Amino acid sequence: MLTTLLTALVVGLLGGVHCVGMCGGVVSMLTMGLAPEHRGRLGAVLPMQLGYNLGRVLGYTLMGALLGALGGALVQSAALHWVQRALYLLAALVMIALGLYLGGWWRGLTAVERAGGLLWRRIEPLGRRLLPIRGWWQAVSVGLVWAWLPCGLVYSMLILALGTGSAAQGGLVMLAFGIGTLPNLLGIGLLAGAAARYLELRSLRMAAGLLVIGFGCVALWRLFSPL
Repeated sequence: MLTTLLTALVVGLLGGVHCVGMCGGVVSMLTMGLAPEHRGRLGAVLPMQLGYNLGRVLGYTLMGALLGALGGALVQSAALHWVQRALYLLAALVMIALGLYLGGWWRGLTAVERAGGLLWRRIEPLGRRLLPIRGWWQAVSVGLVWAWLPCGLVYSMLILALGTGSAAQGGLVMLAFGIGTLPNLLGIGLLAGAAARYLELRSLRMAAGLLVIGFGCVALWRLFSPL
């Protein structure tokens, strides 16, 4: 479980270049969606940005708990041993795929995002109805909607949450991922992306990719090694 949580944290923290492309427009829209009296003042913008991101992380955690509970239900409704091994194998393969993505060696996760487009087109208008944002709880509500944005990284982490077979552990996986994304997305919202520039370093991304691939390989070794 510790390996999975570390993977989630690393992917959230170092998937920042993807977050800039995927969420940068959302952050800009939310900033423009603030009531006029809140725009241009850090003291007013910061609580709203914190609200968006709190709602987003809460949304991730809820989705992780739901997927983890689903994994647990699958384990209980079928042959326990084989379902557990299948979920563990799926999680290990997802770790390797995420590592390849972080290192810039494979872009397959972008195809995953297209699968969520239909759902997002139904959910996104709910967020627009909350604009302009005049209160903190309104910002949190918008963040909860934002959590459903189609994102290959989020979907991949949800597969890891499913593989835990536990609502509590699935929620923790997505909480770790959400915490990892905070520095970058807060940086986009407050500093026009300045906090994300270090994530563009090729060597850093490659090192992170190798680390996550290593986590996945260790998980595979544990799965197939003799008892």
